[in-house]
Amino acid sequence: MAATSLRILGIDPGLTRCGVGIVDVDRSRRAELVHVGVIRTLPDTPLGERLAAVADGIRSVLAEHRPDAVAVERVFAQHNSHTVMGTAQASGVALLLAAEAGLPAATHTPSEVKAAVTGYGTADKKQVQAMIARILRLDAPPQPADAADALAIALCHAWRGGSAAPAESGSLTPAQRAWADAERVARTYIRSGS
Repeated sequence: MAATSLRILGIDPGLTRCGVGIVDVDRSRRAELVHVGVIRTLPDTPLGERLAAVADGIRSVLAEHRPDAVAVERVFAQHNSHTVMGTAQASGVALLLAAEAGLPAATHTPSEVKAAVTGYGTADKKQVQAMIARILRLDAPPQPADAADALAIALCHAWRGGSAAPAESGSLTPAQRAWADAERVARTYIRSGS
């Protein structure tokens, strides 16, 4: 990618599976896969060791690929408080490591991420995986879903203002056009004070 691209690390936080994905996004919002993977820990391992393993995995990715920014999926309420707690802890580790590396970091909700890559905030995992494969011109959707989600988080961040300049509307995918339209409506709504 050209020097005008932005390299973003997306993180789908979790203790058992923490998805990590890096994309380079240029000024026209064209994205290219740099790295994708999943950091895994065993559920019967002590919590401190699991968090240390997640931290080591993220540190390794930061050191090897040197992203310009980090985007993490925002923790949301679920019925399973144990899952939410582990996700929140992994998210905290990711945000801490970004701060230690001096990188700007942001969080995005699952519905923001889905809307950014598919055009629909209620898209399912298979739809997200299919769109990630299409956007990044991959032969197959990234597996497992945590890996695709990490790439989706990185793309969401880039397309929500992380890239260097707005793209020409003719070069956007349908999902990018839908997202840009939604952003315009939201800005108009905020300015009007409605």
